[in-house]
This record gives sequence, structure tokens and C-alpha cells, in this order.
Amino acid sequence: MNFTGSNILSVDQFDIDSIQTIFAIADRMQPYARRQKRTKVLDGAILGNLFFEPSTRTRVSFGTAFNLLGGEVRETTGMESSALAKGESLYDTARVLSSYSDVIAMRHPKSGAVAEFAEGSRVPVINGGDGANEHPTQALLDLYTIKKELAYHGHGVDGMHICMMGDLKFGRTVHSLSRLLAMYKDIRFTLISPRELAMPDSVLDVLAKAGHRVTITDQVSGSSDADIVYQTRIQQERFTTPQEADLYRGKFRLNSEIYTKHYKPNTVIMHPLPRDSRAEANELDNDLNQNPNLAIFRQADNGVLIRMALFALTLGVAEQVEKYECDVNWYSSKPSGY
Repeated sequence: MNFTGSNILSVDQFDIDSIQTIFAIADRMQPYARRQKRTKVLDGAILGNLFFEPSTRTRVSFGTAFNLLGGEVRETTGMESSALAKGESLYDTARVLSSYSDVIAMRHPKSGAVAEFAEGSRVPVINGGDGANEHPTQALLDLYTIKKELAYHGHGVDGMHICMMGDLKFGRTVHSLSRLLAMYKDIRFTLISPRELAMPDSVLDVLAKAGHRVTITDQVSGSSDADIVYQTRIQQERFTTPQEADLYRGKFRLNSEIYTKHYKPNTVIMHPLPRDSRAEANELDNDLNQNPNLAIFRQADNGVLIRMALFALTLGVAEQVEKYECDVNWYSSKPSGY
């Protein structure tokens, strides 16, 4: 894949080689993300951070990644505060805002909207999530995390067993991650969800064509040898009413008792965040916070590395990062990572 000047819209753009390229550059971003060094390789460049759907981690992660490369960030948050609320088309918005930016990160509640926006953009566009469709940067950081966590335990992605649990119908993160994992070999997928929130057939078809083994169930039992358990929240914003979402809230929760009963001692726990910690949901219990296999915060940290790598690649500066390196002159106690 030729990254320079390219949009990042779907995981279908990637192959194993391009994924390895992204991950190798993400590894090189560790000193900057950990505040051990600074780089000004994107000094003067501007990111247009356009988030037309609520977001905390993804939006701030994109902005932080760009700042850590020395660039500046301009943000628009919420549909109601944009010209889209006045009836402006995505094409017109793209033509105008891309003239103010060098690269754009965008989230939109409608599936396919980011790709539609990209048709009018004069600069690269990176998909930060479009409805229930895709979330390619989340999938990349999830895969990066899986590789790091499994390597710590002496395993690789090929031949692993992953359990995905929760809202698999509307959870765009599991859609994109599954499509990336389909490129690997002999993976076992255990998909746990209510029948009404099952993984879409389009994703199941990709896994089947790639020859992976898939078990579909509404029971937690049967996944005791899983290497990864990936929990997702009920995507309330995708339902017709909050009451409809309430029918499934709290049905597939993971706490210390359930983890100990159904999973092996070194099963890695992942979640794309935010986790719903309300009492009626409590999908990923706080009693797991001290479990060393809880990888959700390492997962979030990895998002900055992956997005730094994508910015460096799409703007063609990946081989210049160290050239613009300098020392950090303030106190920092950031962890060293893996």
C-alpha cells in the first residue's frame, strides 16, 4: 500500500505487509508517546479533527497523536455546531475544511459518510468511525494490542482463540477487527451475544471464506481456553429507543467471578471503551481493575501510537521522525510500555 496522500477508510485497504509497516512505525513512536523524546516533524501542519458523533478517547487520541508529532489541531464536535445542521452537504463541507487542513480525522453517525466526505476532500481523510460500519484505526490498535499481549505470553495471532462478547451487531469495532483477523491463520472465534445482536452475516462470510472456525452462542460457557476475551458495550445510540437497548443491557457482563469461572488465568481482557459502569449495565466490572490481564488501558495507550504512525505515513514523514527529535525538558513519569 502506498500510504502517502491516501485516505484510511476501511480495513479492507490493508494486507499483512501494510499492517506490519504500520506496527513497525508505531513501535518507533514509543519514545514520543512516553514523553522520553519530542519530535517536531509535523511542525506547522494542521489536523482537522471533525467529530460529528460523541467521542472522548478517539477524538482526543487523534489530537494527541498529531500534537506529539509537532502538529496543530483544529476541532469541530457535534452535528449541531457545524454547517451540516444548516443543510450543507458532506461534499461542500469537505471542499471547504480540507483547504484549512493538511489531514482530516472524521467520525460520523451514518455508515458510509466518511467515505462520502473523502470524495470531496483535497487532503487525506482518516475514518474515526462511521455509524455501525467500520472503525479501522480502532481495529489496528486492537490487533496491535493483541499481538503485544500474546507475545508477552509467548504466543502469536495465528492459531489463537478469541471470544467476542456483547453487542456484535452494532459494534463497529468487532466488525473491523474481525476483518483484520481474517488475514491470519487458523483462528477460533467464539461469538457470544443475544440472537438479536449477533455478528452480521457479511462479517461471518469473511471469516468463513478465510477458513476460520466460528462458534455462535448466547452462553459464556465453552470459551474456557480463550486467549483473548473482547467485551463490547450495548450500542444504545444505534437502537430506535433507549428502552429497546435496555432489553439487553447487563446481559453479558464480565466480572472477577465470571472471569475466574470461565476463562484461563492468563486470558487477556479487552474492551474498546468506554465501558458502561452504570449499575444496570456494569458490563466490565471494576473488580477486574487490578487484574494484570486487564489490557483496556494499555489498549487505549496503543491508540496514540497507531494514529501517530498513520499520520506519519499519510503525510510522508515516517522516515524523518527521528531527524526532528529533541529532548523533553519537563518532568514525566509515563510508563515505558511493553
